[in-house]
Amino acid sequence: MKSSKQGAKKNRSLGDHALTLHQRLYQALNLGIKSYNNRERKWHCTDVEIQRLALRSISAFLDCISPETSEHSIVKDSINDMLVALEGILQSKNEAILRMAINVTMKLVDVLGNSILQYYVLKLVHPLSSLLSFHDSHVEVSCSIALNQILSKLSLWRIKRQEEVCTILRETNTVEHIVRGLLDFTTGTRSFEYFQEMASLLTTILWRWPPFRYPVWSNGKLLQVLGALCVKPDSSAAVVLLPLYSALALCGTGAMKLLENGEALLLMMVHCMGCSQPDSIRMEAFKLAQGFARSQQGCLKMMSLCCEPIVQAIISAMSGCKSSSGKIATHKVPLLVEACRLALITRWAGVHHIFFWKLGVHQILLDLLLSNSYKFKTSQHFMSLKDLLATVQEGLNSSHLLVLRPYIWDILGWLAIHCQEAFNPDTHGCSLNVLISCACLVFVDAIHSMRQVAQSDISYISTHEPISRAVFMMIYSPCQYIATHAKDILSEVLMSEKVNLEYLLGTLKSTSDDNKYRAFGNIQIALNLMGLACYSGLSKYQSVIIKSGGIKILLTFIRWCLKNDVSMRRLSIARHLHHTSTETICCCVDNEDWEGEDILLFFSLWVLAELVQSSKSAENYPELTSGLVDHLLELESSEGQILISMLQQICGGTFSAGPRWYATYILSYFGCYGFPSKLGKRIGEAHNNNELADLKLILANGESVRVHDVILMVRCPSLLPMGEFPQNEKTCDGFAARQNIEKSKEIREVRLSAHVDHQALLKLLEFVYTGYVEGVTDLLKQLKILARRCNLQTLSHMLSGKRPKWDSAIACCDFTPALGPAGCYFSDVILEAKATEVMHWTCSVCSQSVPHMHVHKIILWASCDYLRALFQSGMQDSYSQTIRVPVGWEALWKLVRWFYSDGLPKPITGCLWDNMDLEPQLHELQPYIELCWLAEFWFLEDVQENCLSIVASCLESSRHLSFKVISVAARFSQWKIVEIAANCMAPLFPQLRDSGELEALDEELVDMVRAAYVRCSQVGASDHSE
Repeated sequence: MKSSKQGAKKNRSLGDHALTLHQRLYQALNLGIKSYNNRERKWHCTDVEIQRLALRSISAFLDCISPETSEHSIVKDSINDMLVALEGILQSKNEAILRMAINVTMKLVDVLGNSILQYYVLKLVHPLSSLLSFHDSHVEVSCSIALNQILSKLSLWRIKRQEEVCTILRETNTVEHIVRGLLDFTTGTRSFEYFQEMASLLTTILWRWPPFRYPVWSNGKLLQVLGALCVKPDSSAAVVLLPLYSALALCGTGAMKLLENGEALLLMMVHCMGCSQPDSIRMEAFKLAQGFARSQQGCLKMMSLCCEPIVQAIISAMSGCKSSSGKIATHKVPLLVEACRLALITRWAGVHHIFFWKLGVHQILLDLLLSNSYKFKTSQHFMSLKDLLATVQEGLNSSHLLVLRPYIWDILGWLAIHCQEAFNPDTHGCSLNVLISCACLVFVDAIHSMRQVAQSDISYISTHEPISRAVFMMIYSPCQYIATHAKDILSEVLMSEKVNLEYLLGTLKSTSDDNKYRAFGNIQIALNLMGLACYSGLSKYQSVIIKSGGIKILLTFIRWCLKNDVSMRRLSIARHLHHTSTETICCCVDNEDWEGEDILLFFSLWVLAELVQSSKSAENYPELTSGLVDHLLELESSEGQILISMLQQICGGTFSAGPRWYATYILSYFGCYGFPSKLGKRIGEAHNNNELADLKLILANGESVRVHDVILMVRCPSLLPMGEFPQNEKTCDGFAARQNIEKSKEIREVRLSAHVDHQALLKLLEFVYTGYVEGVTDLLKQLKILARRCNLQTLSHMLSGKRPKWDSAIACCDFTPALGPAGCYFSDVILEAKATEVMHWTCSVCSQSVPHMHVHKIILWASCDYLRALFQSGMQDSYSQTIRVPVGWEALWKLVRWFYSDGLPKPITGCLWDNMDLEPQLHELQPYIELCWLAEFWFLEDVQENCLSIVASCLESSRHLSFKVISVAARFSQWKIVEIAANCMAPLFPQLRDSGELEALDEELVDMVRAAYVRCSQVGASDHSE
């Protein structure tokens, strides 16, 4: 005890009884705790009576601890001693002592609550984890409860502590023991209480530590056990199963695995969403569905199995939370939030949108928005727009469910942007108009207050981002009804204001002028750009923006974005999209928004597109350019060429789909259509040179164009000769394909209609070959007709001048369909891989027993300088139908995919990679090492660069793999890979040296690893000294 008066006063405040219990505790613990090296203190006593005395003393002292006394120094010091004692006693072999120790541990955890984080409770994790495989069910259940209580508070712990716990769970095989116990439950040897507590503990572990998910979702027997429980679940089973499945669904690959045979699981999930279930179970069911819908692939798979029931459950929860007074009950708000979260599946287009509209989602959103406190006293059809806005404003002011508003705006926005053009408003008009009015009023309020809010006020920005986005999506909705009403109402509410518009333009100008990157500043800029996009959708403000130098400001801002590589995702702005699981999600399937991490670029391009579109008529050119571009189509000024170059850089680059589509949309006003690419450029060169052409298109006037049948087969089959293109894959049998390969290579002819214009045909073929065409302004009408007749839907849409459809995928130049059965019909060469003894090969096209691929010379000619030289050499090999490639089958397959798509297939990643043994990992990487070697001889610099990047990334995530890779890379003389592997092995050098494993390597490789270790040590020492 402290000797100071303050300490004495604190001690006296504990009370005499507590002090007496503390004295007894002190004496009991001193019987078993000993100090080692004057620092570490351990419990060493194995005497049962002393252990029992210590546990009773701990329990008695815990009974007198209250929230008021828990911060006293005596209590804190005593708790640390208790943890030392419990750590030792929990390793006892006496069952009675163990039960007593576990009960005391549970009491300690319960008494401390969240303050347990002040103490080093990791001392308890190891012994408790070890006891999960004890032969007594009572001990195992009690341990699981205590361990679960400790781990559930880990979200507040430092990362280092979480890593320590992860290591302990691995060392004690905790997850394996739990899974084994859950499997034993089906044999009747375990109680349902055991199943509940073990499943709950497993859920906690899976929620926080991604590495443990794969062994669970890949266990087929366990999934069968869980699936059987889903068939007829009661509430006690559902309350355990739903969170467990949700934790597994945090792994993107695991979520798809669950959905593979997930009919029973989804039926249980939908059943648990029903009104007859407790709110807690309904919320867990909604959370599970959110996990499946985290990716578009998962969402569409889930909705394909039970679309309408899920939408009905969402609508039921959103509309059935009113109290007897008609207002929404406070205790129902958490359920509403989860239902609204799931309703965000509207971000993906699909048939579920039809069901949302059918079930009256517009009316329900309106009720939630106005908290059901507002009713129309007269029919809206007899109200003026001014009266309607005044009435709506009154309802908004009286609503207090602000927590739901971000979700309401998001749902409304997604419904609008994915709405079909033929949407019939007759059954939705009244409440939909009111909903649109509400959104416009809230949006304008946000614009008005924007200038008064500090840029660093992220809470304000995150509150107003959803409404800005919703109004933006309604204005640009494909549905004319929604778009027209949104524009009319917003125009009325804005009442020709220009001050806010000037502010929005000013922020863009100052940002690009300052050339500074400030996190909060750019978040504010993103919100301002959304506002400017809404203004630019209103015709009366477009000319104002143009006259204010808006286009020049936007061009400067876009250039600033490209120069500074500004990256920002919506998740960094919209706080309502954050979730407690966000940081622990693994194996993410692509679930990016259309704008991806290029929000600033996306919205600035959108605004620019609207301004260009509004000024495309000749009389508006001077207003459009303001001295910037003399003529949109002639592009005589240097600024115009800079604009074209910037747009081509965007639409042909690695930006997200949305910005790329809008860059090419703007380019369409300059007579350029499509997405330029390296592959398209290479294939286009072959077309221009008439190399290896095997088809001649003859026009009515006698002019002709030489083309390649395989290119047309993939990109424009309408131009192929009638009857020559296989109608389906079944007709592409081996005999027919082989017959075609052995045909004489005389050029066949196809005569075209007299209505086909020669120049329009050339431009269409330019797009077919390259995916990009320019200079078509004078041929626009003819090219539109030809593209429509040839069923080139992407080109037809671009030529129509319509806005890109939201979430449209990039129309990339990809010829991989030619590798399918139909493509074999046009194959004229075979690539043969290096034979292996273990691989047995059969081919449906030919009788070769060596692994090979039927490919096309034109693609090889365009993609590989070595093969181009071979085909042009005139040597005997240039006429051979088979080219032997000195790499294995896996490497050949990846190489051919690159030839046809300009992209190498990626290796397995995420949980699947992390849980592979070293040999399978090496098997996965070896093709890339082989391709690195081949790329040197075949002059494939891009392939070599991609392979090096892939190998380096894989070795970073699996350092022990470097030991195997370094030998393989040295055998292929790939010294860059050897150097990468040596650097990855450097931290392991002492361990490898002491174990003798380095003896298996050549001396030269050992020296490289040793040198890397020395460099690593020197860098570490330098960092430490600093």
